[in-house]
Amino acid sequence: MANHIQSQTSSLPTTKVKPKRSKQQIREDLAGYLFVSPMVIGLFIFTLFPIIASFFLSFTDWNFVAGFSKVKFLGLDNFTKLIHDSVFLLSLKNNMILMIVVPLTLIVSLVLAVLIDKQVYFKGFFKVIYFIPYISSVVAVAIIFQVLFHPTYGPINQTLMDWGFANPPKWLADPDYALYCVMGLMVWINIGYNMIIFMAGLQSIPKDLYEAADIDGASKWKQFYSITVPLLSPTTFFLLVSGIIGTFKVFDVISVLTNGGPANSTSVVVFRLYETAFINLQSGYASAMAIVLLILVLLITLIQWFGQRKWVNY
Repeated sequence: MANHIQSQTSSLPTTKVKPKRSKQQIREDLAGYLFVSPMVIGLFIFTLFPIIASFFLSFTDWNFVAGFSKVKFLGLDNFTKLIHDSVFLLSLKNNMILMIVVPLTLIVSLVLAVLIDKQVYFKGFFKVIYFIPYISSVVAVAIIFQVLFHPTYGPINQTLMDWGFANPPKWLADPDYALYCVMGLMVWINIGYNMIIFMAGLQSIPKDLYEAADIDGASKWKQFYSITVPLLSPTTFFLLVSGIIGTFKVFDVISVLTNGGPANSTSVVVFRLYETAFINLQSGYASAMAIVLLILVLLITLIQWFGQRKWVNY
């Protein structure tokens, strides 16, 4: 009988009673939301809202000085116009060329990080020396490069003429060389940051792996290729993604160093967007550029994200 009653009670559905939250837990949750709220509000106001607003404005002809009462819906006309905008297409091409800066910077930074980490005394001193350009004012750095690459009185051309070059390049004044000067400046600025990140990654590699490789007779190059590079692949992937996104955001270097010239040879999408929105006062057309840039960066990032599965070792 007792077994029968026990079997019946065990077959009855059981309802889970949700424990009541104490006042202390509620206060802790509210405190957490309170601390997170500034970041969430800032994310919405300064990131999500501008993206949404740019999306809607990209279909309009609007001048922000005239106010919202002058908004005129154009449909896809702005995007159609972009296809035939030679300056925008040139700016997009320049952005693609600037992407070469990222692998160049990664290679130089990795070599310097390995050398300084293993072969050089006064490591802290060299870290500071290479990191100074990254933390320096972009305006000051750009002015220094303007002086260095001055076509007539610059130290570089003066040295070349002393060496027998009668007609050295005009550098920043020459459409064929100006973009490469900008790329050189970007590499020089970013080497220090990438090097510091790589050195942090080198500290996480177990020393036992190198000792075992030495015992097996592996050369230094073999150790670098088979141990250092694979174990630094997550760090390399992070720097690659952030670096490529950074090349699409570059504005200050272009604005100070060349102002997009000569003949738009150094103009990039962000600089062209700035000119269109705040100089030509075509906010709708500039918003269309912003949307195209956003989609392009998302596509490139997705390609890198799926591609990293084949070469990144976690």
